[in-house]
Amino acid sequence: MFFYYCDLAWRSIRQTPMLSMLMVLAISIGIGTTITTLNVYKMMSFNPAGERSAELNAVQLWSQGPDSWDEFHSLVTYQDVMNLRHNTIPKRQAAMFRTGLAVQTDDVNFVPILQGVRVTDSDFFKMFDVPFLYGNTWDKSVDTEPAYHVVINETLNQKLFGGENSVGKTMYLNRKPYQVVGVIKTWNPAPKYYDPTNGAFNESEQIFVPFSLTPIEEFDVWGNSSGWKFEPMNSYSDRINSEKVWLLYWVDLPDADTIASYRTWLNNYVDEQKTLGRFTDNKSAADSVKLSDVATWLEYNNVVPEDNKILVGLSVLFLSVCLVNILGLMLTKFLKRAPEVGVRRAIGASRAQIFAQYMVEVGMIGLLGGVLGLVWAWAALYGLSAKFEVAEGLTHLSASMWIITPSIAVGTALLAGLYPAWIVCRTKPSVYLKSQ
Repeated sequence: MFFYYCDLAWRSIRQTPMLSMLMVLAISIGIGTTITTLNVYKMMSFNPAGERSAELNAVQLWSQGPDSWDEFHSLVTYQDVMNLRHNTIPKRQAAMFRTGLAVQTDDVNFVPILQGVRVTDSDFFKMFDVPFLYGNTWDKSVDTEPAYHVVINETLNQKLFGGENSVGKTMYLNRKPYQVVGVIKTWNPAPKYYDPTNGAFNESEQIFVPFSLTPIEEFDVWGNSSGWKFEPMNSYSDRINSEKVWLLYWVDLPDADTIASYRTWLNNYVDEQKTLGRFTDNKSAADSVKLSDVATWLEYNNVVPEDNKILVGLSVLFLSVCLVNILGLMLTKFLKRAPEVGVRRAIGASRAQIFAQYMVEVGMIGLLGGVLGLVWAWAALYGLSAKFEVAEGLTHLSASMWIITPSIAVGTALLAGLYPAWIVCRTKPSVYLKSQ
């Protein structure tokens, strides 16, 4: 019976092409707008850390003096990082920042390229589940005893070494030789939760070098650097000994007890720094420490701005307006077929059968509108990416939307079609038989 109703629905759509097209367009535009904003919101609010979200914590310290910032800064100072690294409570820990270096090889025909570089510790790769294609990260000892080691991703490995196993080979960064110790697979968490301060939806770096090389190579900072008081920066030594915040610090705390122990240690650390003349604000030690798990961290850094939530709400309201218009169009279309319904009722069709027939037709119109809405959404996201250079991670139509969109379209169409179908199924056969 269902396929029979589908056949009747298709015939009805073909008999009134203009009216049917208007309904399909109304649904598709409403659905397309809603799915576009919903897709962006979904991509921005996704937590890439998954089950480990509560274990990974970003350390934030209230190291500034009075009358400075009103809230915790996302970054910490170099001297705090070096002090925190001596603690053994975390299962893993990693300092990091972003820089840029010129890449060269032994190939004289290779044109040097400037690449973004992540300066970090060896624990970074385990903490953030970075998958390796060849080799591994540098040895743990390199975090304290500097060595010119480097990890690159497979895209850069293809460009520099033709995609072969390059572990043990040499590449040059700012003309300094670095030994390749590992090649990672393509890895682009979206949002880039380990460092949203440098663009939450920018691509991950292709090069990773040891943090211990920082004071030796004096890497430039390609990212935020803030200070709460004036400090002259005449040398790199001035930077690393200053109160400027420019580094991220992550710790892996596997359970609640470890988190509590580490927080206590941080409180003691703040008290110790206060006796040394730092952390001069009048906050208590406990109030000067903040551990943010991944979910809290993304919210704190406004990865999902409030504007996006408002846009999703407005798009749903727009879809509601479209549904009201569809309801009127359906009512017009169905009532025009009342004589036909009267005849069908007279020859034995029940109200339930008439209602089911028209709901199938409504569902088919909704499905067509959903498919066209997907095209609108894809075109809108592509246009955002091309015209406004929006990050590709935001303008990629997620796989789930290819299922969600038709479902929403059919569901909303059925909702809008309930009243017209109910009205037409109540048609009295006698009225139209007498008129014949």
